[in-house]
Amino acid sequence: MILLCSGINYLAGLALASHEEEKTRKLILATSYILSLGLLGVFKYYNFFIDNFINAFALAGIYLQARTLDIILPLGISFYTFKALSYTIDAYFRKLEPTKDIIAFFAFVGFFPQLLAGPIDRATNLLPQFYIKRTFEYDKAVDGMRQILWGLFKKIVIADNCARFVNDIFANYETLPASALVLGAVFFSFQIYGDFSGYSDIAIGTSRLFGFSSMRNFNVPYFSRDIAEFWRRWHISLTSWFRDYLYIPLGGNRGTKYRVVRNTFIVFLVCGLWHGANWTFIAWGLINALYFLPLLLLGKNRKNIDTVAQGKTLPNIKELFQIVTTFALATLAWIFFRADSIGQAFAYIGNIFSKSSKAVVEYSSLELIPLLLIMIAVEWLQRDKQHGLDFNNRKIPTFVRIIIYYALIFITMLFGSSQQSFIYFKF
Repeated sequence: MILLCSGINYLAGLALASHEEEKTRKLILATSYILSLGLLGVFKYYNFFIDNFINAFALAGIYLQARTLDIILPLGISFYTFKALSYTIDAYFRKLEPTKDIIAFFAFVGFFPQLLAGPIDRATNLLPQFYIKRTFEYDKAVDGMRQILWGLFKKIVIADNCARFVNDIFANYETLPASALVLGAVFFSFQIYGDFSGYSDIAIGTSRLFGFSSMRNFNVPYFSRDIAEFWRRWHISLTSWFRDYLYIPLGGNRGTKYRVVRNTFIVFLVCGLWHGANWTFIAWGLINALYFLPLLLLGKNRKNIDTVAQGKTLPNIKELFQIVTTFALATLAWIFFRADSIGQAFAYIGNIFSKSSKAVVEYSSLELIPLLLIMIAVEWLQRDKQHGLDFNNRKIPTFVRIIIYYALIFITMLFGSSQQSFIYFKF
């Protein structure tokens, strides 16, 4: 599948390089779109749309017979499809010169650290790095190892331990008290962040070991002061992809308010659908669109673009309230992302507001809370850096750094026994 997707877009690039007529170039781009997204659609969404098509007719008393496909979803298909497509789109708009080096192009699309779960690096950034001679750079390698260590801590210690409680709480939500359900939702917020940002740190750090610079994928999103800032800091490679290749071509925030609302809903719904063939993901995207729209319509979506509490040790009361509120809104939406169905998500939320709040202790972990506090504290102190262990330009004695490294390694070995697969591997 990856070879086919890469081949389609490689040939599209060659065709764009040899044609100047605008109609022909548009046809080449459209062909690349149709073939690439068509393959993605068949593997990822065929059964979803067939099932819902049959169910829609069944509501009208018409019962259709249609066969679904027993398809195994290729790992990382959404990531490398968007990665390859971005190359063709940028080539069409002449943001880069189409390559004739087939080995470099296939290596770019299939670059192993990013293959399964991103980041969705642009060809304008990553592809030229395959043309140059690789030389070992000690400082980059050391920083890469630090970022890998921090990623492992977030994945193995934070995400995997949160997963044990999240799985139990979501499986038994009907019988648990409200406080346990709140805890389950909060733990899932940290699980998905530790899981996905942890993978991104591992991928980016591994890339640096080989002399490659990848784009940043997370920028402390849970310290955001509003949802617009959250989406500038969460899964940056995907949100910027939708901004540049979908939202802006649709007209962005230009034109009437109707068009702005339409464009926003399209982007967030497509973003939800990109994550999986389930109505829960679409609902998650819709909820975030509803969060985002008031800020956009009031012109406040670019209000918070600097680092929170920049130059200060702690946030002020207003900033703290904004951070907590934004985290609560994101956590509420994550319930739909985690739930097996729309019905389960609504029932879960309904139980939060209708059940008692006692007996939460047995569903918490005495060791998990301090570990979460360690992650939060490190990321807060390092919020203006590229990752939690980015010590560049920090005057920290060598022996202190060594203590930090070995402490994290020890904690990871001690609390990392329960291994869970990466959540985004299925996307």
